[in-house]
Amino acid sequence: MRKYAGLALCFMAASLLVAPVTNAQAEQKLLSAELIWELERIGSPVISPNGQQIVVPITKYDLATDRGQSQLWLYSPDAGEQRSLSAAGTRASEATFSPDGSMLAFISQRDKDDAGQIYLLPMDGPGEAKRLTNVPTGVYGIHWAGNYLYFISNIWPDKNWEEMSEQLTAEKNKKVSAHRWTDLPYSSFDRWLDENREAHVFRIPASGGDVEAVTQPLGYQLPRSSQSASSYAVHPNGEWIAFNTDTSDSVVPNIDLFLAKIGSGEAKNLTADNPAPDANPMFSPDGNTLAFTRQRIVGFYADQTNLVLHDLASGNEREITSDFDRSVSGLVWTPDSQGFYGSIDDAGTVRVYHINANTGATRAITGATNFGGLSVAANGTLVGTNESFLYPARLVKINPTTGEITRLDSRNDELLADVDLGHYESVTYEGYNGQEIQMWVHYPPGFDQNKQYPLFLLIHGGPHSAITDGFHYRWNAQTFASWGYVTAWHNFHGSSGFGQDFTDFINPDWLTAPYADTLAAADWFMEKDWIDNERMVAGGASYGGYLSSILLGHEHPFNALLIHAPVYNMYSQMSADFAVHADRFGGYWENPEIYQMISPHYYAENFNTPALVSHGQLDYRVPVGQGFEIFRTLRSRGIESRMIYFPDENHWILKPNNSIYWYNEVKDWMGKFAEPGAR
Repeated sequence: MRKYAGLALCFMAASLLVAPVTNAQAEQKLLSAELIWELERIGSPVISPNGQQIVVPITKYDLATDRGQSQLWLYSPDAGEQRSLSAAGTRASEATFSPDGSMLAFISQRDKDDAGQIYLLPMDGPGEAKRLTNVPTGVYGIHWAGNYLYFISNIWPDKNWEEMSEQLTAEKNKKVSAHRWTDLPYSSFDRWLDENREAHVFRIPASGGDVEAVTQPLGYQLPRSSQSASSYAVHPNGEWIAFNTDTSDSVVPNIDLFLAKIGSGEAKNLTADNPAPDANPMFSPDGNTLAFTRQRIVGFYADQTNLVLHDLASGNEREITSDFDRSVSGLVWTPDSQGFYGSIDDAGTVRVYHINANTGATRAITGATNFGGLSVAANGTLVGTNESFLYPARLVKINPTTGEITRLDSRNDELLADVDLGHYESVTYEGYNGQEIQMWVHYPPGFDQNKQYPLFLLIHGGPHSAITDGFHYRWNAQTFASWGYVTAWHNFHGSSGFGQDFTDFINPDWLTAPYADTLAAADWFMEKDWIDNERMVAGGASYGGYLSSILLGHEHPFNALLIHAPVYNMYSQMSADFAVHADRFGGYWENPEIYQMISPHYYAENFNTPALVSHGQLDYRVPVGQGFEIFRTLRSRGIESRMIYFPDENHWILKPNNSIYWYNEVKDWMGKFAEPGAR
């Protein structure tokens, strides 16, 4: 329903940054979708124990093959880039230094490998990478402790390695495509789960030898839906392992943390009293403390995540960040075992924080722009990545005292040197119940405040996933702005990083506050002389697709909408890999009023706004039927609409050529209803 007269809300003033138009700017390149896929993508670095070497994965994409390749590159904290470490044309990931820094382990799948295996490369002299493992079910999630490399493999628990190899061959050659389940979970994002397989931790001597099962003899598997290196930790002396497992006897998971002496055959549940997730175990460098994260609310994935310390000698436990109204994340121990560095989602920016392990006191180290991928050496050298809306991730050294940043790479500089990226700023306005809402505003290159521009309002997903000051490949606001739109992301009620009350405010009512915040954002723009109120469009994905679907059935000022992977029907969303409301608030048969109030499909009789719908077949988080259901509804009502279907994509559009096609379709669609450019 498009009829809209505006909201009677009072807005806060915001300063406007104006860039003068020059002839040189008119000749510069813009950040096109094609250019996005030319950029090299820097992953999370790892620094050697002595702080002298940094290894970072860098991924490039080839439009001709529609594929990416990742190489490991060696950097120095002082001298910058040195050389590539892994072969071109292959994938390499999960770089891990040996405790003495003389060797590097990583995962790669080479010519003779049917699955990813561990390779070892000497770091103190010349040499070629040599394969360490030959595990038929593949390896991932590696750690190096003592003389062993630890890894995860998804196995058939009743088979030996030879039998598993035969089983994989049989699976590949079988003519039956059916999957069979007797319980949940049955899928995770874009893959079906085989309930006959289990994820377990194994280890192998770094010098080579037999693979030894670590968690399987304990009788516990890692959580079925997903596992990674953060699902377990190994004590520095290799004596203990801490790991996650799901102890629930119902469809609602209960992720607990277990501690076991390796080889003992017994494991102790450290978190049996907490029904919500306890995760991310990390032993301190001195070996005295086990740290982990804890949430308290069952069925609320964005519940505040606190940091807990478990003393290994006494068994005493302290939750040290209860008074810090942010979720802890991206944590690494400081080398003196007296604290942590973390990448914390904080009011629209991911900042590096220090957390004191004794007092729980927190201190922000960095200010503007996003930081992540933290790694710290024994000498205290701290490295990570830094990005903003205007540039992709860069490799940086961070002074943990002053926050001073030293960039170590020059990737993408030449490519972006003559690209006009426009500019952006953070503003605030008054939203639902008079609360302050933060919003990022992106201005087109050459923006002139004396002219009028169309608005493209973006609605983020989650819903508890705030838009922070980082580079976005799939929904790049600067790319949308380069078409000639003022583009904005608003962090409406429910967004993370603004405190527990703000994040949890919209549960279970997904509709009321975010919808009001969205209209208030539109009103903020409509009062600006440089916005053309007759050229306004909006759109989002996942929960953003949900809220865009809500707009379809309610008054709003937008000429057209973009709806990707939308949660449209709260009943049929039960077919997803994740129950949105059921775990916490009960199923639709228990509390039908919740679903009737917030499900967009109940408002279909009011739909009259043109909409572009897109979805991927391999999306099991928001199954593809949701997209087709809303498209059929729109067409049944005679509303101009377009459906874009990707048979080989999941919840996101990840393949280069598909992504470029999607961007161009969005550009064409929005241009029909809100002509781009200044007037």
